[in-house]
Amino acid sequence: MELSFRGRKSYASQNVMAAVDFDLWFTYVLAGWEGTTHDALVLRDALERENGLRVPQGKFYLVDAGYGAKLEFLPPFRGVRYHLNEWGNNPVQKEKELCNLRHSSLCITVERAFGCLKRRFKILDDASPFFPFPTQVDIVVACCIIHNWIIQDGIDQFFMEENNLPSYNHATTYSGQASEHTEMVNFRQSIANQMWADRQNNNIN
Repeated sequence: MELSFRGRKSYASQNVMAAVDFDLWFTYVLAGWEGTTHDALVLRDALERENGLRVPQGKFYLVDAGYGAKLEFLPPFRGVRYHLNEWGNNPVQKEKELCNLRHSSLCITVERAFGCLKRRFKILDDASPFFPFPTQVDIVVACCIIHNWIIQDGIDQFFMEENNLPSYNHATTYSGQASEHTEMVNFRQSIANQMWADRQNNNIN
């Protein structure tokens, strides 16, 4: 397989972009991009497709830092503690840290959904898949569809508790850095400022 499919891992991989709601459903999945493809490029493709990703009016998606701050997409602050295991007994010191902590707490939903998906469908972790690549893409989408169908009646045994989740480094990308939209950058800062003010005034975490 082409080198473009070999990302941070030594074996071939594909970059899969997915949107997950708080019920752990996959609401959008775009599979098939090469493993080295920048997240921002995959997002652009998803938005430009005729039946691609659409953001509900007045809402925005929480995304990894690799996507950059774009209209309707809110990433964490770069260069600031983010992952829950980085905090330990060290309390937040400023508004950006507080915003990142709460961003990370919400994005645990994505980790739980993907953790369940991979535990149920071991084929997704196969480093040397037998199937041709178009079939591999179909398998990813099919697994997400079946996942949604299975959990429609509630949580099952494949879901992991938050403290048992693997640690992923979503704050880095394979190469480069996504451009950011000034309006969304300012919006993120305003959210952080308000969170910090509320915390100071009400002494809440």
